[in-house]
Amino acid sequence: MKILVTDSASLKSHNDLSLEILGKFGKVFEFSGISRDELLKEVKDTDIILTNKVIIDREVMENAPRLRYIGLFATGYNNIDILAAKEKGIVVANAGSYSTNAVAQQVMAYILMHFTEIAKYDDFVKQGGWLKSKCFAPLVFATDEVYDKTLGIVGYGAIGQAVERAATALGMRVIVYTRTPKSDPKFVDFDTLLKTSDIISMHCPLNEQSADMMNAKAFAKCKNGAFFINTARGGVVDEWALFDALQSGKLSGAAVDVLKQEPMSDDCPLLKAKNIIITPHTAWAPLKTRQRLLQIVCDNIQAFLDGNPTNNVAK
Repeated sequence: MKILVTDSASLKSHNDLSLEILGKFGKVFEFSGISRDELLKEVKDTDIILTNKVIIDREVMENAPRLRYIGLFATGYNNIDILAAKEKGIVVANAGSYSTNAVAQQVMAYILMHFTEIAKYDDFVKQGGWLKSKCFAPLVFATDEVYDKTLGIVGYGAIGQAVERAATALGMRVIVYTRTPKSDPKFVDFDTLLKTSDIISMHCPLNEQSADMMNAKAFAKCKNGAFFINTARGGVVDEWALFDALQSGKLSGAAVDVLKQEPMSDDCPLLKAKNIIITPHTAWAPLKTRQRLLQIVCDNIQAFLDGNPTNNVAK
């Protein structure tokens, strides 16, 4: 079989992860970042596509008569035309839950970074501020406790639940908004979450219902001084609305790991926003996490070849 890996550069840091294990399934054609023209050419005799963020749409599938399997190096699958895959009987297998712990720890890092101002104090010391201080503890930056803060989680999959556990351990109250109604009192409607949360963390998939759900109206409903986090998908946030909420002081800060356009575009408004932490879609990327991801992808392929596909999102 021909196995096409479309964007291996997104899986490696200085070649710290080998994809040689994939060779047991067939002949591997690896691209660090395939172009659209290359993709349409290569798929003509491809049996399996393995991709992270490359768009695999109907045109690609129609140019791939042998294609029967698309494996994702990701949990999200909004880059795949699922309807077309269903029509053509192509299995699309994602890698759910591989990054749960890594993303949850990054969310907590954002929260602690914002409320403790550790980065600012570290810079203050290294710039000579403590050397020049007449006080043993120069209180240059205002800090706060996370204890007793209300954390609002949007989406309640594995990552949202892991964030809840970590937040509860630090003494935070947790409320949740999810499309699936629950009887537990911690589950609230979207407006209640916006109005009562000190911290809002996004953990929902990107779809028609969630696209731009954090828009100007949503930010206007937020508690004054709330801290906003997005490690889900860039498309769930109206970036100009977030920019305005930060510039106006409606939000005390924000932290985002995902953007609508990745890599970041020159005109992204968040690049010049106040009080924002931006990381380049790396919450999922510790080496241990990527090793787990590769193993899940291999397990998915083996299950498919054995006639019992798992994690198929194109049923």
